[in-house]
Formats: sequence, structure tokens, C-alpha cells
Amino acid sequence: MYKKILILLSLLSGLLLSGCSKNEDIGSYPAMSTPEGIAVKEEGVKIAPSPSFINDLAPLPPSEPADRENYAHFKDNPIKQVRSHPVSTFSIDVDTGAYANVRRMINSGHLPPHDAVRVEEMINYFTYDYPLPDSLEPPFKVTTEIAPTPWNQKTHLLHIGIKGYDIPKDKLPPVNLVFLVDVSGSMQSPDKLDLLKSALKLLCQHLTNKDKVSLVVYAGAAGIVLEPTPGNQVAQIKAALDRLTAGGSTHGSAGIQLAYATAEQAFIKDGINRILLATDGDFNVGTVNFEALKNLIEKKRKTGISLTTLGFGTGNYNDQLMEQIADAGNGNYAYIDTLNEAQKVLVDEMSSTLQIIAKDVKIQIEFNSTIVAEYRLIGYENRLLRREDFSNDKVDAGEIGAGHTVTALYEIALVGSDGERLEKLRYGNNKTVSSGQLSSELAFLRIRYKAPDGDTSKLLEWPIMRQDMLENVEQTSERFRFSAAVAAFGQQLRGGTYLDKFSYDDILSLARGARGQDAFGYRGEFIKLVNLTQSL
Repeated sequence: MYKKILILLSLLSGLLLSGCSKNEDIGSYPAMSTPEGIAVKEEGVKIAPSPSFINDLAPLPPSEPADRENYAHFKDNPIKQVRSHPVSTFSIDVDTGAYANVRRMINSGHLPPHDAVRVEEMINYFTYDYPLPDSLEPPFKVTTEIAPTPWNQKTHLLHIGIKGYDIPKDKLPPVNLVFLVDVSGSMQSPDKLDLLKSALKLLCQHLTNKDKVSLVVYAGAAGIVLEPTPGNQVAQIKAALDRLTAGGSTHGSAGIQLAYATAEQAFIKDGINRILLATDGDFNVGTVNFEALKNLIEKKRKTGISLTTLGFGTGNYNDQLMEQIADAGNGNYAYIDTLNEAQKVLVDEMSSTLQIIAKDVKIQIEFNSTIVAEYRLIGYENRLLRREDFSNDKVDAGEIGAGHTVTALYEIALVGSDGERLEKLRYGNNKTVSSGQLSSELAFLRIRYKAPDGDTSKLLEWPIMRQDMLENVEQTSERFRFSAAVAAFGQQLRGGTYLDKFSYDDILSLARGARGQDAFGYRGEFIKLVNLTQSL
């Protein structure tokens, strides 16, 4: 039997080898790019047959996993006891990338991983009708509202809303934009480079002759495709975008350095100077260390040039890198999954995306332990600051753009409400304030911010009064109820640890009752997304 198998293998090997000589072409392939972008001649590639038949039967090396998306791991904020931790401090966040990215996953038929869901970015994806500030100083107005928590009637939800003054697109100062575009091989996809080019073309339609646009690309190396060009030269800018093709590895750090150098060359004093980094975040050449990239960008932001990140694509998407280098660059982070999302970020919200009206904005709230027993900040896990960071002007924090709205929610349990989740301390401080103003204050809110070109922060303070508490959710504003619905949805996607029996049906009911005017249909889309998630 063994001899018969050897004879059969010998015959098959001979038949295969007889069909072509050792130096004969067996295929001609079109020009291609190597990982370093080196073109192969078009005439064809010489391929010799395998030296042995056994080698042809050798198993192929394991293929790379199709899904290499990268998300920073974090845990939900825990419940804090006011007596031992009366102060909560965090940096504001106007990023919206997590919501669009989660929407992309759900619409493709699967639930997102927990770490892809940052609840504050989902809440802040939507605008809310907070009142505008009465003047340019301070540059924003703060609104608070407190009522029973929709998912737990034994606790209350404290809603803090910030609204920055707005600037119409045609009133913006001159803009110096550097489009930093990833043209590496990983960007060869309709939802990446093709969508990216269409997105940037939308923005170009709204620039003027006072503005400047440059185009820097990077793959195995970095280069300038378009020198600083007047913004009204739309045909020239679009032609430069149309010439872009994908291929090669991803030398992201070289692209970032060249983009800052280009922005510095075209710097507009008293104007907006910003880099728009458009990529899937898959850096694999040059400075690939995460902290080193952040340090590079933190140094460069001191030049007065900010950096916004626009994420594209699936499979190898690096969400962690995109979000945190935007924070380091005094910019914001958005994920572009559709052309409609590009319209929202780059056109409809152009002023808030480009124009900073306040930087290093920090929120600190001190709860009154005589009234509030426990609290939990919903979201902002990677924006938490130490108590002493609040008054330290060297500690970086988030930026607010023109017309931006920022929302933060705390779930609080009042003393004696039966809503506490933590065991009471045996040896805790039992002293209480028996009378006076402090007995009527739930909490004291502080905000610090700097002017866009300032180095010294300014302090704003407000008491949050017990008398302002509403008795039921029905008395609250649409913005309160809708933001609570989005917060509940985000928490549900992360496992719903604190939602008890609050279901997707409850979220839908809350959102539908607070949909409001919904001029662009984003709230209606959210309702459809919750309904689809329930089916998944």
C-alpha cells in the first residue's frame, strides 16, 4: 500500500512539472505597491514552480484577524459616598466619535464592545436648547435641572448643561486648515479614502479667499500634495483630493510632524489654525508608541495650532488613538461613517468644530453631605481629574467650540431616601448642619476656563438649591428627558449595571416623549437605533 501511494505522488508531481519549465511565466500581474510603496514592473512577475510537491501541500500561515479594532478599556464610574468623597472633578468633553461608531456597528448587525461605548460622547452627540450666554464673557452659560431618575425613583438625576456663544459660519475669522490624510494601504476601501475625499470636499464649499488649505499625506513616508492655497480655489483643492490613492504602510508620526510644519508656514495671526487628521488610526511605521505620539502633539499645541481627528473605516480602526490624540491636540474627535455625518460635523457644526471659545474647561462639584448621601458621575471615565488639578492651570482639560453644548449627568441619592447602595459607615462623621444657608444647598458647582489665547483660568461658581428639585420626570424639560434616554441607552450597551429593570422599551418611551422639533432627524434616528438594538 505504501509503495502505491509513493508511485501515485510521483506521477502527479511529474504531470504538474511537465506543464511548465523552470523559467516559464505562469502569470502576468498588473503593477502593484509593496508595503513601502515601490512599484513593480507591469510586464509581469516571473514565478518558478515550487521545488517539491510536498511544499505545495504545506499549510498556509494563519491569516490576520479580520477585526483588529482598538478600544481603551475602562470601568464605569463607581458610586461615591459624599461623607468620604464630597468632591467630583472632571474635564469637559465635546467629542462625538463614540456615538457615530456605535451607530455604525449596530446598523451593520452587531452590538458594540463595551469599551467602544463612552456614554458622555453619546449624550453630547445631540444638541440641546440651553439658553445662550448674555454676553461674550463668560463665553458660555450654565443650566441645571434636577428631578427623580427615570430608571430609579429612589434617586435623583442632576443635569448640568453648558452652552457656548455661537458664531455664524460667515463670521468666522480666517481659517488656516491642513488636511492630513492617511493614504496607506489600509485606507483602500469605499468607507475610508473614498468617503474621506467626499467629506473634505463638503467643507471646501464653505471656505473663502481669506482662508488657506493645504493637503499633506502620509503612507510609508509623508509629503505635501497641495501647498497653502486660497480657500476659494475649490476646483484646485478638489483636484488634489481626487488624485489621492491608497498604498503602503502607515508612517503617521512623520505625517503629523509635516502637517504642523505646513500649518506653521501658513499661520494666520488672530485666525483659526487647525489640522484635520483623517485616518483609520492604524499607525505602524515611525513613532508608533501611543504615549510618544501624545507627547509629540502636546508639544505642538503650544504653537497655537489645534488638531481635530476624523475617524474612518472598520476592521482595523484605532478608536483609542483617535480620541486621545485629539484631546492632546486641543481639538475634538468625530467618527465619519456616512456622508451625512460629514455634513453634520464639517458643515452644519463648522463653527463649533473649528472655533475654540474656551479652553482647559474643568468642572468641580462639591456635594452637601447633610442632604446628599451618594453620587455617581455618568460617563467621563477617561476625563476624571484629581481634586487639586482643578485649580492647577498647568493641567490640561477640554475645549468648548462656538455654539457647542456640553451635558453632564449625576445620579444622586438623598440622605434617608432609601436610594443608597453603599453600606453606612460605623465610624463615619455624623455631624450635620442644623440651620442656615448650607442646609438648603444640594451642591456647589464650580467651573474653571481659560480664554483661547490665555494662560490663567477664570472661576465661575453657583449653588444648586434643594428647592429647585422637581417632583417627577414629567415636569422636566425635553432636554432633560432626552439626555436621560441617551444616557440609559449608553449604560445599557455597557451592561446596565445601575439600570435595574429599566428596559429598551422604557428607553424608547422616554426618548419618544422628548423628541421635540428634531430639525435634522438625529433624535428620530436615535429612536430607530434603540429599536434595532432591542432586536439584536
